[in-house]
Amino acid sequence: MARWLPRSTDLTRFCQKLNRVKTLEDDMMETSFNRCLSTIDLTLLGIGGMVGSGLYVLTGTVAKEIAGPAVIVSFIIAGFASLLAALCYAEFGARVPKTGSAYMFTYVSVGEIWAFLIGWNVLLEYMIGGAAVARAWSGYLDSIFNHKIKNFTETHVGAWQVPFLARYPDFLAAAILLVATAFISFGAKVSSWLNHLFSAISMGVILFILIMGFILAQPKNWSTQEGGFAPYGLSGIMAGTATCFYAFVGFDVIAASSEEARNPQRAVPRAIAFSLGLATGAYILVSVVLTLMVPWHTLDPDSALADAFYRRGYAWAGFLVAAGSICAMNTVLLSNLFSLPRIVYAMAEDGLFFQVFSRVHPRTQVPVIGIVVFGLLMALLALVFDLEALVQFLSIGTLLAYTFVAASIIVLRFQQQKGDVPAPAARGRPNPEPHEAPSGGELKEYESFSDKLQLVDRDKSKEQREPGQLKAAFEPYLEFLSDFYPGEVVTVAVVTLMVSAICLCSILVFGNTHLHLPTWSYSLLLVLFSLGFLLSLLLIWAHEQQHSTQTFQIPLVPLSPALSIILNIYLMLKLSYMTWLRFAIWLLLGLLVYFGYGIWHSKENLRELRPQRVSTRYVVFPGGSLEESVQAVQPSSQPATRLPDTDDCKR
Repeated sequence: MARWLPRSTDLTRFCQKLNRVKTLEDDMMETSFNRCLSTIDLTLLGIGGMVGSGLYVLTGTVAKEIAGPAVIVSFIIAGFASLLAALCYAEFGARVPKTGSAYMFTYVSVGEIWAFLIGWNVLLEYMIGGAAVARAWSGYLDSIFNHKIKNFTETHVGAWQVPFLARYPDFLAAAILLVATAFISFGAKVSSWLNHLFSAISMGVILFILIMGFILAQPKNWSTQEGGFAPYGLSGIMAGTATCFYAFVGFDVIAASSEEARNPQRAVPRAIAFSLGLATGAYILVSVVLTLMVPWHTLDPDSALADAFYRRGYAWAGFLVAAGSICAMNTVLLSNLFSLPRIVYAMAEDGLFFQVFSRVHPRTQVPVIGIVVFGLLMALLALVFDLEALVQFLSIGTLLAYTFVAASIIVLRFQQQKGDVPAPAARGRPNPEPHEAPSGGELKEYESFSDKLQLVDRDKSKEQREPGQLKAAFEPYLEFLSDFYPGEVVTVAVVTLMVSAICLCSILVFGNTHLHLPTWSYSLLLVLFSLGFLLSLLLIWAHEQQHSTQTFQIPLVPLSPALSIILNIYLMLKLSYMTWLRFAIWLLLGLLVYFGYGIWHSKENLRELRPQRVSTRYVVFPGGSLEESVQAVQPSSQPATRLPDTDDCKR
């Protein structure tokens, strides 16, 4: 019976396969894509991804049903929360200018299986998001013509009552997706130009709304007679923040496009900052004029802006608002169709997804097969499926991606930079570094004799510590942590931090409602998990981190990513159980794809299978001092050569 059980070495090797990280090329700017996008192009892509139908629908819905005029405060808090995630994306996009966004960032720092699951979830997120926006676009255009398109379809094609299917096939939504797919296939420059056109119209309409809105503003609409500025109190503001947070999820299109940026080290951080700032300003100012034009409790949630102008006697302005809304939805469609094939391309290029999607057209320099296939799938979703039940699924995929990117920032910041560590001989524990003293009777290998000669000099310069090592000030108090390899303690602390954040948020969300905890246990658990979170944070901070001025770096690490992690986890736990159930089913499907295809075709797996050819290695035999014996290890066909130790050299 025991022979059927896997050995511990096999389990260790299997876990190492799951957690292997991507090896980056020496030249990060080398690409099959066309690096043609400027900072302005990326900024407008980001604005197009964020300022969509939410500006015309979400503001009115949150103002009337959740927060009142205090929706302004909700957008400010949501903008700040999004900034924490956006800064993490900005650092990674500048540091790793490769397409793939959250998938790529997780792969280079956390591990392969986690990266695949992030990419798998982002893939579905973009497909459902694009199809949902297409149906909203169709419905908005249909409402302008008094639902004639819907009535014609139901009369001549028919309607059905089938679970998970729409009441009638939405040919208009499918058609707009197919047209957008065709334009995206022509290349990044054509997509960018089209996005510029729709973004310019959308921003012009927003500017008109703001000017006319402030002219028609009536401060009495914020008075106590109308319910006051915050009629739902602090709880309403925070509930509104959770809803408004999803208005800013489109900025990751910039990170997904970093491989097509001319100067990603500068363009990506600037574009993310500019687009997020402009989008936040637009949401805040539109919320101000909307709640000042008419009393908040009289707003129409479905078409708040158009209805507000109509009630103030400017019915003609409703057509401008409708035009702006349609153009804004077009930019979101382009954003989804632009990002999705590039993430699929990154997964296929790494061997984790089907290789056919890694082909780039030689003339347009875009992954045409991925664009066409996923454009057709998106059109099929919009044509026949009822997407209202699936729209909430978008939130969990986005929040999970934000969480892993924030954790990846901490892990990567406390790792040694490429070139600082000798190449490991195995994929498990790395070989000891040349400047480390031997421990016990362990043999230490060096790739060159010069590494050995640097041993004494590096050991004497203890004050210049590598990233991931314990800070000198904390060494007397945490001396037992000095035995670990650089970055190991930080990785464990990040895992502990995330577990503490999950437990803490679970108590906050479910403690009084679902778990019905007594007050004393509720308070005790809050204190315990808060201490676990803070102690993990302090332990990470006690280690050295990378300090580079070459690319953008998020400030206040590890505090800023840690705040992003706990906020994202809190918002995920606020989602319904049906969303989590669908999420679990989709994850299981993803695991089947990964273990059936990805783990075997991974480029990292193929790299491991290649024989490692080493002509000469040097083995250090511990001698109890820094001046150790060094022996060259030759291939089996060659006799071993004894090299002189440092005492012989001195003689």
